Parts: sequence; C-alpha cells; structure tokens
Amino acid sequence: MSCDPGFEGVAQVAIVCRDIEATAKRWSALLGLDVPKIFPTPPGLKTRMIYRGQPSDARCKLAFFNLKNCQIELIQPLESGSSWQDGLDENGESVHHIAFKVKSLEKSLKHCAELGMPSIHQGRYGGDDGSYTYLDSGKQLGVMVELLHSDKDGK
Repeated sequence: MSCDPGFEGVAQVAIVCRDIEATAKRWSALLGLDVPKIFPTPPGLKTRMIYRGQPSDARCKLAFFNLKNCQIELIQPLESGSSWQDGLDENGESVHHIAFKVKSLEKSLKHCAELGMPSIHQGRYGGDDGSYTYLDSGKQLGVMVELLHSDKDGK
C-alpha cells in the first residue's frame, strides 16, 4: 500500500505523570539538561477542547525537553475530562502519545479514520496558531497518536 498520509516526522513523545516537578527533575538528570519551564494550559474551553465529542474545560501542566531530533513532553492532568487524565488513570505514569507533524490535518485525519483510528481529543495550541488531535490508536499501534498541525503551514 503506497499513499502519502501527510506525516512529516515525529515531533514528540509525551508522558503523563502525577507530579510534573518531580518527573521533570528526573528527566533533567537523565538528559543532562536544565529543568524546563513548567506551566499550566488555559482552560479547555478557551482552547476549543473537545473530548469524546463533548466540550471540555480540562487543563494540565506541561514541560518540554527539546532534543536535537524530538521533544519529550511531560503532562500532568489537573482535572478529569481529557485523554491525559484517563491515560493516567488507566495506565499510570506512562507514554501517553507519540506526536507527528502533519501537512494537512484534514487529509491525515481521513487516512487515520480509514484505518480505524478516530479522533477522540482535540483542540488548539500556542497562541491559537495550531491544532492538535489525539487518535484512538491504542488497539492498532499500542500507543495513542497525536497529529500536530500549524496554521502557518496551510491546510
């Protein structure tokens, strides 16, 4: 099967955790990097978050380790109503997703849906300049997939 689903490369590997400050210190020690800035996300309704078909006001704390070829993202859920909290509840502290940059979010979503991996959690990121979408891909791939699309990259 040869097709172009629009994936441009791995952007990040994300890990959900219960205590982001402690987890960031451990990753910092392993990677030999400073502990990154830890910050809360805006409420989900501000970022147009949809989880399992319903608007969600869930938030989390984030920290990012920027490596040469990939980013390690740490996520500490702050309340229910997200794949972050559900992932932590179901799997404990673990890999939540692998994120891919995509050229066309619409094209990549269609391709993934055809493979039986529907969107379950989505919203906007940054200064409302990009979209993220988590796919229900655990059964097929053993891990959730996230699609990241920057508005500046076009449709």
